[in-house]
Amino acid sequence: MTAQQTIRRQVSCAGIGLHSGQKVMLTLKPAAADTGIRFRRTDLGREIPARLDQVATCSYATVLGHDGATVETVEHLLAALVASGIDNVIIELSQREVPIMDGSSAPFLFLLQEAGRKTLTAPRRVLKVLRPVQVTSGDKRMAVYPSDHFKISYTISFAHPLLKHQTRTERITEATFTDHLAAARTFGFLKEVEWMRQQGLALGGSLDNAIVIGDTGVLNALRFDDEFVRHKMLDAVGDLALLGYPLIGHVVAHRAGHQLHTDLGRALLADPEAFAVVEVDAVGQMTPQVAGVPAYTPVP
Repeated sequence: MTAQQTIRRQVSCAGIGLHSGQKVMLTLKPAAADTGIRFRRTDLGREIPARLDQVATCSYATVLGHDGATVETVEHLLAALVASGIDNVIIELSQREVPIMDGSSAPFLFLLQEAGRKTLTAPRRVLKVLRPVQVTSGDKRMAVYPSDHFKISYTISFAHPLLKHQTRTERITEATFTDHLAAARTFGFLKEVEWMRQQGLALGGSLDNAIVIGDTGVLNALRFDDEFVRHKMLDAVGDLALLGYPLIGHVVAHRAGHQLHTDLGRALLADPEAFAVVEVDAVGQMTPQVAGVPAYTPVP
């Protein structure tokens, strides 16, 4: 069998929240098999599971809420965790928002390398798509199809000369995520910055942690020619981690975002015939759903 993994040792980093502007300490701690990924607000003494049924809002970032507490901008860290094969971890935060670091997942991959990995004794389970599921919102659409791998095809289109059309397809593995997606940074439009700050958003944003797009070009150098669509794919990896299991399916997105990412996850889980939770053996073959293991159990 392929076994679940956690991190080998505790690691920490500090930064600021992109939207809150608050300084925050983040600590990753090893966790036992079947714990899953859980956030812990040390300032409030509250825990929030990284699950779709805990999603509170999805406007400019993915926010989880449970028992009177929230954790915000979780997607970049979650993407790094699932792409690295970490099934179980406790994420402690001293404030409500995950630090933005440089606006990508790359710093979190470095943190996970420092933490190392520990193999547990329980079998690893994945969520395999069995039939197509689709969600739409106006001209935005997203679907997931059966596949033997986790793959994403993403297209973006904005009313801006630089972002009229970008498209990319990746089979998501640890190597492809590390090499092709992890360093892609979040982005925003200069004309929206003042409005966002009036709404209490982007208070910690700067050219050090986001690509800023003006009317005629970007204010900071790009890491990839198509960095914008790569970052949207990174976001999708992180948001779909909220399914609670690694996904095996082909995700196709057109002009989607956090809301549609999570809407697709909910639509998939709402159709018991569209997926199965299966164990993965040592050579990557998937066995039928384990008796007694529910495909999805809402967290009380």
